[in-house]
Amino acid sequence: MFKLNFDDTITAISTPLGQGGIGIVRLSGKDALPIANKIFVSKDKKKPSKFKSYTVHYGWIKDDYMKSSSKKKQSSVIDEVILTVMRSPKTYTREDVVEINCHSGMVPLRRILEAVVKNGARLAEPGEFTRRAFINGRIDLIQAEAVLDIIQSKTEASFKLGINQLKGDLSDRIEHMRNETLEMLTHVEADINFPDEEDVSSLPKARLIGQLKKVKSQLNDILCFSQEGKILREGISVVICGKPNVGKSSLLNAIIRKEKAIVTAVAGTTRDSVEDEVSLSGIPVRLIDTAGIEVPENIVEEAALLKSRQNINEADVVIMLFDASMPISKKDKNLISEIKDKNIIYAVNKIDLPEKINIDKLKKICGVKKIIRISALKKQGLNLLEKAVVKSIMSSTAINSEQIIISNVRHITLLKSIKEHIDCAISSLDKALPIEFVAEELKVSLDFFDRLIGNSAREDLLDKIFSEFCIGK
Repeated sequence: MFKLNFDDTITAISTPLGQGGIGIVRLSGKDALPIANKIFVSKDKKKPSKFKSYTVHYGWIKDDYMKSSSKKKQSSVIDEVILTVMRSPKTYTREDVVEINCHSGMVPLRRILEAVVKNGARLAEPGEFTRRAFINGRIDLIQAEAVLDIIQSKTEASFKLGINQLKGDLSDRIEHMRNETLEMLTHVEADINFPDEEDVSSLPKARLIGQLKKVKSQLNDILCFSQEGKILREGISVVICGKPNVGKSSLLNAIIRKEKAIVTAVAGTTRDSVEDEVSLSGIPVRLIDTAGIEVPENIVEEAALLKSRQNINEADVVIMLFDASMPISKKDKNLISEIKDKNIIYAVNKIDLPEKINIDKLKKICGVKKIIRISALKKQGLNLLEKAVVKSIMSSTAINSEQIIISNVRHITLLKSIKEHIDCAISSLDKALPIEFVAEELKVSLDFFDRLIGNSAREDLLDKIFSEFCIGK
């Protein structure tokens, strides 16, 4: 990304391109209203710069051009629009913002955008509106990243995580811990710089250790569900495997509730991996149906087998499927042995047919106490299977709406670093090391706090974060 000039007035199309009911062109910056004055004609002929903040006005967008024959400026109507004025500082970016609601479609949106640029705005970079909200102090970096999480959320649960962070729940907790750490550092540095001054505030060792442990406890509370948060945000991959004709494709179709995979009575129908996305208890799941694993007889089956094994190796959870209407075979035993080191859920399918499999024997071979019984065809036992998938990947099911759950890898990494240095400060006090060691650990902790909320974020980090946004947000 080139060096951005945040004094510029920026513009972008903020709605998806294509045919639709409404399209929005957004402007932000000191010249947003003067530019709107040049291209918007209201029904009462008033200029946008005269409109009150948070008011909506009907009119037309016009484009001035030079007519070569007369060398006079002419105007052509681009579209009938509704124009909204939002004045600084109570806007998304804390700058003057103008939004033009027009008829959606490639032509009207492009023509209006061209008219805005021609009159003094520049095209916004990805995420630049949100970046300005961060730079102008309306939100911190954690909240800015929450905007992206909301846009990219795939389930209600991941959406709620984003909303809670945008509201500032995590930011408030981080700011509170930062202030406590800063207060401790102030007292420690007072002891270092003025050791003999009686009127200088200092903290007894026991109290300082107590406050450090309090911050550590707060960090542990937040980090406690970080793995769950990461799963809710990024999702997991679940692979269905088994020998041919055990009902893997039928199970995939039953879980996603549509006919995605081809199902026939012929063994070996699935020659390539088939996948789809589904939400299980709020977790985004990439569900993969693999080709049946057995000795390949041709180059196509060999390629399918390699793909199946690759999917199994990369999976977060493997559903190992057996046929209830068939006895345990050597192929079943070989496959159990091959994937035994994975996170496996064992399930017996086709329980609607006369049962020939020995469940107790299967439990011993698999080394488990429970095997889930299902019928993909009759939709029996699917809830138990889905719950087992969630339980196998989530270390806790006691998450409630009041808990702060972090999901961003950057946040998790920085909080772990803070905790590490708080631990070092406690250890330094326990070992009666010079107080300067404690001061250094607290300074490093504060630096990580500031990186987390964006007080000292490097330009290249900001470029990376905001480049993931869409243009117009």
